[in-house]
Amino acid sequence: MPQSAIQPSIYRWMQNSSAALLRNLPQSKRQALSNSQAPELNFKNRLETRLAISSREIALAQTLRYQVFFREMAAKGNALAQITGRDRDRFDKICDHLLVFDRSKHKSENVIATYRFLRQEVAENHAGFYSASEFDFQPLLTRHSRLDFLELGRSCVSPAYRDKRTIELLWQGVWSYIKQHKVDVMIGCASFQGTDPEQLALPLSYLFHTARAPLGWRVGAAKGRGSEMNQMAKADIDAREALQALPPLIRAYIRLGAWVGDEAVVDHQFGTTDVFIIMPIANIKQRYVDYYDAKLAN
Repeated sequence: MPQSAIQPSIYRWMQNSSAALLRNLPQSKRQALSNSQAPELNFKNRLETRLAISSREIALAQTLRYQVFFREMAAKGNALAQITGRDRDRFDKICDHLLVFDRSKHKSENVIATYRFLRQEVAENHAGFYSASEFDFQPLLTRHSRLDFLELGRSCVSPAYRDKRTIELLWQGVWSYIKQHKVDVMIGCASFQGTDPEQLALPLSYLFHTARAPLGWRVGAAKGRGSEMNQMAKADIDAREALQALPPLIRAYIRLGAWVGDEAVVDHQFGTTDVFIIMPIANIKQRYVDYYDAKLAN
């Protein structure tokens, strides 16, 4: 799965009640709403963050994803993707899509960042989780059957908006969503550019030695898809250099308190090497919890 160099900002949130009301509507009702009726999760100056409420808005997210993953990065699209200029798959219809808009241009189409959410309840009632094509995490779900999991993915930001403000907006959107749905664990793929794990020996080995999930939380690759992460001895790793080699999103996950799985997986379609992220909400460092809670309260 792709991950791009994301980096957002956070401001004041509108009342959560309107977002909760929208979330409880059937999909057909949500798609029938116009943009003027959309509940805003965040608005200050020119940037607004909220969930997509129509198929048209999901298409805007897919267009941004195509521009980032296929035109800017190394993803290989099929004929339909190339004709339509959209990155889409069968999971888009069952996911919630977090969008960041730039309203200063007075264009509702101006989606400049997106994140995709798939709740465990929805996944189990439909096509399963996207990440299951790469990682075997059903044993993890079984071991922690009392917990509620949320898969995050398809995150990207338009090049001109890759700054702290935009990244924080996305993260506040994530935090609002997990609070609303009482999520216990966030999971998903996060990616390095490139399909040769040996060239990523330093950062992969660093993650293996410093952020590998403990027993009971470990996740391996799907059968036949795994690549070794433990390529260097811990004593041979320059921690500062390894941290610099981590993509911004993976670095952010680790700083928040996330773990990684046991193996990496090469995704040739997207031109990436993926690791599996496991982030129990209870692991998130208190200073981040306090920070995002304060933003939601404002």
